[in-house]
Amino acid sequence: MWQGRRVVLGVTGGIAAYKCVLLARELTRQGAEVDVVLSRGAAEFVGPVTFEAVTRRPVRSSLWERDGALDHVALGQRADLVVVAPATAHLMARAAAGLADDLLTSMLLASTAPVLLAPAMNDEMFANPATQANLATLLSRGWRVVGPGVGALAEGPSDRAGRMAEPDEILAHAARAVRVPGPLAGRRVIVTAGPTREPIDPVRVLTNRSSGKMGYRLAAGAWQRGAVVTLISGPSSEREPTGVALTRVDTTAQMAAAVRERIAGGDVLIMAAAPADYRPASPRDAKLPRSEGGFALELVPTDDILLATARDRPPDLTAVGFALETGNAIEKGRAKLHRKQLDMIVVNDALDPGAGFDVDTNAVTILDRHGAVTPVSLRSKAAVAEAILDAIEQFRA
Repeated sequence: MWQGRRVVLGVTGGIAAYKCVLLARELTRQGAEVDVVLSRGAAEFVGPVTFEAVTRRPVRSSLWERDGALDHVALGQRADLVVVAPATAHLMARAAAGLADDLLTSMLLASTAPVLLAPAMNDEMFANPATQANLATLLSRGWRVVGPGVGALAEGPSDRAGRMAEPDEILAHAARAVRVPGPLAGRRVIVTAGPTREPIDPVRVLTNRSSGKMGYRLAAGAWQRGAVVTLISGPSSEREPTGVALTRVDTTAQMAAAVRERIAGGDVLIMAAAPADYRPASPRDAKLPRSEGGFALELVPTDDILLATARDRPPDLTAVGFALETGNAIEKGRAKLHRKQLDMIVVNDALDPGAGFDVDTNAVTILDRHGAVTPVSLRSKAAVAEAILDAIEQFRA
């Protein structure tokens, strides 16, 4: 999504300035044209050569550079987004007052692009009423803010806000800021992800190979499109997506209960999880000793979450299921689409190389109840998530 986008990255004089090198590098890697503007204080922490190396573009720092008399106007007018990270208390005060006493503040006044601030400062400074008033002023003008978070500061540990958001969190908020609002903007999206685990005894479980990657990418992508996202996840090592409300569950029954609890207010339900189909009929209260030798395990079906929640779905809810099959995947997926009363189903074949569980890529076919068939060739799961969300938006448009 960053291909061809122009981003101005304003870096001010805080110790967190070094992290912004990673942010500039990642924006550039994803295709953005990044112009870095360093304040005088920022240059004391990170030199311009470092940013030039990762962006492959000249760094600007002064209103008085030769041949740069109108940079403060041109930079802001060309930008699709302005990110200020770290945003110090001093920068926020100057911006709130409308000062234009250096290149960065002059550019901020001249730009009509969205502005995203990532505040970073001592926790007492951030809590100060003056800083809070300046922040409120900037928010009232439509500026966006990510963070600050809680964590260690330069002067030591802290349990209050002040630490700059991490680069990946800033990047996620930046992606949301430049999105053109579409059909999912403001909608409530519920996503399930990962496996479930059914206990055999207090130590052992029945589960499957699902990693949760697909569901987590869908949740992150929906949030970047402006949706209000709830992610209901079984056990997974994936990082919690920025901006998403995460509910963790363990068993299929717990996942079904979490879906039923949230479905009434939902606009889109995306069931990307792989709940266990069976559970032990009689879980043991104590660990089964290996010394006792083999044992027979009686299994009974778990609840079918999609079928169980069909009557609870709001009339205008878009219900999306997943079908991971082995052989005749499209035919099996189409049957499941109708049997489970879905609007759409995402089908893939577990035997396809590079697709399915516990890998970073996928290849799917999207079917909807109107008969549309959309094949999505092998690509990253993040890219597959974008294709699925595109199909959902087209279906709802």
